Amino acid sequence: MATATPSNVLDAQARTPGNKNAARRVRVAGKVPAVVYGAGKDAVSVSVDPRQVKSILYSKTGHNTIFDLALDGEKTKAMIVDWQYEPIKGALLHIDLKRIAMDKKLTVQVPIVLKGEASGVKNEGGILEQLLREVELECLPADIPASIEVDVTELVLNKVVRVSDLAHSDKIKFITDENQPIVHVTTVKEEVVATPDAVAAEGATAAEPEVIKKGKQDAEGEAAEAPAAKGGEKKDKK
Repeated sequence: MATATPSNVLDAQARTPGNKNAARRVRVAGKVPAVVYGAGKDAVSVSVDPRQVKSILYSKTGHNTIFDLALDGEKTKAMIVDWQYEPIKGALLHIDLKRIAMDKKLTVQVPIVLKGEASGVKNEGGILEQLLREVELECLPADIPASIEVDVTELVLNKVVRVSDLAHSDKIKFITDENQPIVHVTTVKEEVVATPDAVAAEGATAAEPEVIKKGKQDAEGEAAEAPAAKGGEKKDKK
């Protein structure tokens, strides 16, 4: 999906909170029901333009975008913290907006983007596997990165890049465990398909222990019966 440039302002209109029917009427009017909360203020029910919301969500910074929320003639810094889509048509159903204080740190999820071609793939025939696609971090709103880049060019076979290997700074604190693996190069696992002859040979080999076991039981049975026969002969002689 193409990346759009987000607007600096999201227009919102106050609405009276109600049931599902009230929310449905908002959508029929071409708007999306939303709730604004945070910054120590009461939650407010609003309606917003879905085109403006999608412009923010599909931008480079995505839901971590900080914008001006215009409501009742005032503008407040805000960000999108949750959203719901209709599962079949993909229309926006509801938006949660949070007021942001630019001098207070936030905890956010930032996507991890891999850069370059791994040496272990190019020269050793391995496969690159990304194990972690987002990292949780804490920082001021103005310092939220659009993404965290990981250069995999020097990544060789069986080498692992962990959260501890990411570039750290005083502005960003990683919440995700430092030992969490992000990406590695592993070997290609080949699936061996057995031929009919191999299956037959394996079946014969598996049957051999049972045949030997059965023969051993027969021999033991014959040995157990022998003393009884001898005992009977002695009794007859007496």
